[in-house]
Amino acid sequence: MLFPTSIVGSMPRPEYVKDLINEQTNAPPAEYERLMRAAVASVVALQECAGLDVVSDGEWWRKSYIGVIAELAHGFELGRNPADGRPWTIVVDRLAPKTPGFIAQEVRLLKQLTRRQIKATLPSPALLGERMWDPQKSAAAYPTREDFVEACVPILRQELKLLRDEGVAIVQIDDPHLCLFVDAEVRAQHENADRAADFDVEMVNQLVAGVTGVKLAVHLCRRAGARVRGEAQFRGGYDPIIRQLNRLQVQHLTMEFTAPGSGDMAVFRQLREDFEIGLGCVSCTPGVIDTADEIAARVELALQHLGPERITLNPDCGFAPGSAANVSIDEVYQKLKHEVAAARRLREKYG
Repeated sequence: MLFPTSIVGSMPRPEYVKDLINEQTNAPPAEYERLMRAAVASVVALQECAGLDVVSDGEWWRKSYIGVIAELAHGFELGRNPADGRPWTIVVDRLAPKTPGFIAQEVRLLKQLTRRQIKATLPSPALLGERMWDPQKSAAAYPTREDFVEACVPILRQELKLLRDEGVAIVQIDDPHLCLFVDAEVRAQHENADRAADFDVEMVNQLVAGVTGVKLAVHLCRRAGARVRGEAQFRGGYDPIIRQLNRLQVQHLTMEFTAPGSGDMAVFRQLREDFEIGLGCVSCTPGVIDTADEIAARVELALQHLGPERITLNPDCGFAPGSAANVSIDEVYQKLKHEVAAARRLREKYG
């Protein structure tokens, strides 16, 4: 099928789902699982009603997206980030396997709810290093951030293999860290920005090395979700990291193109021709609902540089960039319906 439609991964959590997740320690495990199964069924139904070809569970089983690593390995402490008061999972001890298959279980349950293709997501090793290593609290276990990142690879790799064995169609590694290096100001903060970006890619390649039987993707997140949380956004085209992107041993790149400062789509001509492109053509900004015509027009721009068989339609980023993000799920449903309508028009034209 030309122009398959997908989401990036996360979906907004209604208030009742937030309450359920935050109060899960007060509910018997069986009751929590019963209620969460019903909740996940509803978000899958929403995606199917919108007409998506590839669905996820909205990442609703995870209390924290990157904090899910603490379900896979011992060695973490949950506290509060002194900068903003948000929950902060930080490494304080050497990692040891804890519950392998925690994310694979998400897929096992999702397969009971849908016959459509399933996408599962993993945080990149470098993202975990950026967010979960602290020079004061973590150094006794891992003297450098890079030491911790390397230790995350085998934990994530085991989960990747289990996801493959569950029959998931796509495993997407979310890597906003690599996209930091598109921003000139961020690059200037590093003694050698290219070396740091190379390390990120090396860790992803170690994670996926030799894993076959599943489509492997990297989401080059520009932190579109920052618009929801009020955080800094990183500007600049993808050109500064083209060399690193072409070294990624994956088949699919998910890239953002609705945000200001994302750069020119001519960058596709610099990428390996075997890459499939998940085209960020639907805005995640709350209150902005792109029409099907606007979405199709963005895809038409990409078609100036890519064959139609290489393009998947998706939003710029996940729709729930933080566990407490306040995003209208009904608004997201409209966005996804317009995405699907745009894909249908494109298929009629290019099919």
